[in-house]
Amino acid sequence: MKPPLVYHEAYSAPLPSSHRFPMAKFRELERCLFECGLAHAGQMHRPLPVPRRWLELVHQRSYHEAFARDRLDRQAQRRIGLPATTPLVQRTWLAVGGTVLTARLALRHGLACHLAGGTHHAFPNFGSGFCIFNDLAVCARVLIEQEGLQRVLVVDLDVHQGDATALIFSGDARVFTLSAHAASNFPSRKQVSDLDLPLSDGLEDRAYLQTVGDHLPDVLDRLRPQLVLYNAGVDPHRDDRLGRLALTDLGLLQRDHLVLDACLRRGVPVATVIGGGYDAMIPLVKRHALVFRAAADQARLHGL
Repeated sequence: MKPPLVYHEAYSAPLPSSHRFPMAKFRELERCLFECGLAHAGQMHRPLPVPRRWLELVHQRSYHEAFARDRLDRQAQRRIGLPATTPLVQRTWLAVGGTVLTARLALRHGLACHLAGGTHHAFPNFGSGFCIFNDLAVCARVLIEQEGLQRVLVVDLDVHQGDATALIFSGDARVFTLSAHAASNFPSRKQVSDLDLPLSDGLEDRAYLQTVGDHLPDVLDRLRPQLVLYNAGVDPHRDDRLGRLALTDLGLLQRDHLVLDACLRRGVPVATVIGGGYDAMIPLVKRHALVFRAAADQARLHGL
C-alpha cells in the first residue's frame, strides 16, 4: 500500500562545508523516511545514469560534455553554483535517470516518488541556480518518445519559477507547464509557462492553497494528462532561506495532499520530485518528507 521510491546513495556528493547548497539532504532524507516508517527496503528502486541519447533530447552535447569534463568557463560554472567534481558529475547523471525511473514506476503503479530531482533552472545549453540538467524536461521527452505519451503536465510548486522547463516546452502542445512561484524571487528574468501563478511575498497557507486549488483541477479537467510530474519544492516555507512566501509545515502537507488527490481521483498517474529547500538540515529534511507522507496517505486512500 506504499508507493515506489527511487534513491541512490551517490545523490549526496561531497561539497565544501561552507557551500550553501544542502547536498547532504538526500542522504538524510532517506534516513528520515526509514526512521519515520515512510519507507522500507521493498519500496526502494535504484536508478541507472541517464543514457546520453536521452539527455540529448533536451541538452546540447557540447554543453553536457563540457560539464562532465570540467571544461565550462568560469562564468558558466558560477551561474550553476556547483563544482564539476567527479562525484557531482556522477550524481547529476544518476538523478536524471532517477526521475525517468520514477515516472515509469508512476505509470505502472499510479504514484511514485523520487528522493531527488526538480532541477528546473537547467536550460538546453547552460545550467543555472544549482541546476545542471533539467530532469523533468528530459523525463517528459523520454516518455513522449518511448511510451507514446501526448499529454504531460508539469506542476511546479517550487518557490522559484520553473523557467527553463517553460522555455524548453514553449510551443510544444504535448507538455503543459504550470508554475506557482514567488513573483519577486529568482530568476529575475521569468519565462512564460503555459500557466504562471505569480504569488506575492509573504503569502500564507490559506491564500496559497486557494490559488493552487482554484487552478489545478481546471487544468486537469481540460488537459486530461496521461502523467503529472510534480515538483514539490519546500522553499515556499516561511523559514526558508531563499524563499519569500510564508507557508507552514501543515500548509506544505496540505498542498501535497491537494495536488496528489486532484490527480489520483481523476486516474492520472503522478511522479513526484523534491525540488528546492534551504534551511538547517533537520527541519529541511522533515519538510521534504512531507510529500512522502502525503503520497503514502493518498496511495492508501485511492487503493494504489
